[in-house]
Amino acid sequence: MSPRFTFPIPTGWFCVSLTADLEVGDVKPLRYFAKDLVLFRTSDGKAHLLDAHCPHLGAHLGHGGVLKDDKLVCPFHAWEFDGDGKCVAVPYAKRMPKRAGVAAWHVHEVNGMIMVWHDLAGREPFWDMPVVEEYKNEAWTEYRTRRWVINTCNQEMAENQVDAAHFQYLHGTTDMPVTTLERRGHQLISQSTTGMTTPGGKVDGMIEVKAWGFGFTTTRFTGIVETLLVSAATPIEADKSEIWFAFTVRDIGKGITGGVGKAFMAEVSRQLEQDIPVWENKIFIDPPVLCDGDGPIGPFRKWAKQFYPPEELMPESGAA
Repeated sequence: MSPRFTFPIPTGWFCVSLTADLEVGDVKPLRYFAKDLVLFRTSDGKAHLLDAHCPHLGAHLGHGGVLKDDKLVCPFHAWEFDGDGKCVAVPYAKRMPKRAGVAAWHVHEVNGMIMVWHDLAGREPFWDMPVVEEYKNEAWTEYRTRRWVINTCNQEMAENQVDAAHFQYLHGTTDMPVTTLERRGHQLISQSTTGMTTPGGKVDGMIEVKAWGFGFTTTRFTGIVETLLVSAATPIEADKSEIWFAFTVRDIGKGITGGVGKAFMAEVSRQLEQDIPVWENKIFIDPPVLCDGDGPIGPFRKWAKQFYPPEELMPESGAA
């Protein structure tokens, strides 16, 4: 945990790579969930994620490791591991060592993202990832992606969607949005009115945000141009996170879509970058001092508690 926050890395599905960034045969070292990991794609097109360190003498399988017949070969002594993390060959051994293997993670590749399940209590996934209908839909543009690494945690970033007042005072929207909130188990749905100033005058719009835990969110904007933002926020450490933005715009003509859509994507990114210095220097206040007009922060925090396993389920070591 970080001294700025009171909670551990949460449970949920989180993005560790964009689909387009991992080719067949690729082996990539990663750092997420305060753990060293290795990601690779086998010839059948499947992505696999394993804990990074070889159980033999601790070499990092992602630094110098290669795929041989779809087996991940350790760069130190050439031990071979399959996509489930099982050691299937030691080239110089007469007998396979017992319990030789590394932990494999649940992987679900969908919506152009490689998602993995994280739970400190070691529980199996208890919800599914949604399918975004706009992805690869001919009526919508190809993803335009952006990425940031920010010194904060998932809950702090997720809370922004219900923090009504900051949209006007930090981001400069013309009116303070009115936000409604609906909780459906692990899913959170919020709708907000908004107004933005354009060269042609004020444009009213609506923002609908659907979150599946802290790791995956769709945000649909109407008003200036119909836009979908697919976002993923993944913990690197307890107080350090990575955010992907993937924008797609309903294609209503190259001139309009390319111009207005591009400007709108720049505006949404600008607003996130305004949040960064606040996130990186604030602390988590619990309970906060709230007033009328703040938005449904209290209900959001009650919903958020489900993503931290109860104490009695946590392993003594705190391992994932």
